[in-house]
Amino acid sequence: MSRKTDPFEVELTPELILRAYQAGIFPMAEDASSTDLFWVSPQLRGVIPLDAAHISRSLRKTLRTHPYSVRVDTDFAGVIEGCATAGTERDTTWINPEIRKLYGQLFERGYVHTVEVWDGPALVGGLYGVSIGAAFFGESMFHRKTDCSKIAMAHLIERLRAGGYRLLDTQFVTDHLRTFGGIEIPREDYELRLADALAHAADFGAIDRR
Repeated sequence: MSRKTDPFEVELTPELILRAYQAGIFPMAEDASSTDLFWVSPQLRGVIPLDAAHISRSLRKTLRTHPYSVRVDTDFAGVIEGCATAGTERDTTWINPEIRKLYGQLFERGYVHTVEVWDGPALVGGLYGVSIGAAFFGESMFHRKTDCSKIAMAHLIERLRAGGYRLLDTQFVTDHLRTFGGIEIPREDYELRLADALAHAADFGAIDRR
């Protein structure tokens, strides 16, 4: 069960979104055509514990042999368009034009990051999320070719570990996320983990300097 408020009565800004994440809540729209956004705070919060994240044997083989290239932070517009397209990871989408605009502004300020899977010139999978302190808040993912969202998630986990992150928040848990070790924890437990992560610094780009 989630705690959801009425639609916003004040202008939503990138700064307000950042404060909301630090308070354990995040915005969503009912669907892509909705003009209203809501604050959401799940009673049970999805996380992937970074010290216990699981990469299956079959995915490890895929990671060794796939023909794709993985990039970060090169095409936010393409990633959010993929995530907002019904039929990849979902039947409907909650990403409306306001979400695209606000998270685009956060991307420009360095708070939002993307992991992208490319097949030559074609973007075939990826994800995006918000980074504050040593917490990474995963927002959405997509794939256009088999396993490409899994490749993106595996890369994200490796990158967060290398960068000293302490929390990977997935908001909710799906069967897809459970294959990586995703679990649900009570809101109170989540708030403790969040406070700890926000009290530390992390580096999303550390893996690139190895």
